[in-house]
Amino acid sequence: MTARTREELATAARIVVKVGSSSISGESSWRIPLIVHALQKAHGRGCEIVLVSSGAIATGIPFLNLEARPTDLATQQAAAAVGQNILVYRYQEALRPFGIVAGQVLLTTGDLETPTSRSNARRAMERLLGLRILPIVNENDTVATQEIRFGDNDRLAALVAQLVQADALVLLSDVEALYTKPPTDPDAEPLDVIGADEDLTGLEFGATVVNSVGTGGAATKVSAARLAAASGIGVLVTGADLIDRALSGEHIGTWFVPATAP
Repeated sequence: MTARTREELATAARIVVKVGSSSISGESSWRIPLIVHALQKAHGRGCEIVLVSSGAIATGIPFLNLEARPTDLATQQAAAAVGQNILVYRYQEALRPFGIVAGQVLLTTGDLETPTSRSNARRAMERLLGLRILPIVNENDTVATQEIRFGDNDRLAALVAQLVQADALVLLSDVEALYTKPPTDPDAEPLDVIGADEDLTGLEFGATVVNSVGTGGAATKVSAARLAAASGIGVLVTGADLIDRALSGEHIGTWFVPATAP
């Protein structure tokens, strides 16, 4: 049943959780066990969890002896191929003490836009969840090009939540909640609840105004959250360090109320 409030995350039957590169790669890789610990607690109460995790390219860069993120597509794809393997291994090692097995699911836009492949993706995900496997989803950066990318994994997470008909979506960020202005602005105020039809025109998320084209950060989370909420899925945006409290239904972060008529 759809989580109508953030408190209902504690009893939701199926939740999609998305975490970004900055939260789990490089010097932040220590956070993987923290995230896994929260996921296994929800898994242990019977909740079906799907994890959408960025970080393949960022994780692969040091293993290619590169000093910075590559700018050419071929090297980005090579970094993704190496990094995805290492990223899933790190998740699996953190999951091992709890007896949970991870399953890797790599998707492109075509997989969700073509009816046959979309049906296949849904069937595979349903079977993984039925077997109590933890699907770890990422964009297939090894074959994706600029023209066929999702754009960001926040949008991918919203589309996956729709695909598996999740009860809720949790988008993990670098900050505890969304704000009316960039958090560094002294006049910024945290946003507690955003209604399904609420007009957000004029509010700033990161450096981007909502009604302009956002390319990352908080703006993409707002866009993805509204996409999921419009289809009847409740969305919580909060900090990665607060994932345990989020899945326990505590009153944190910014909650996007799901539409009653998707």
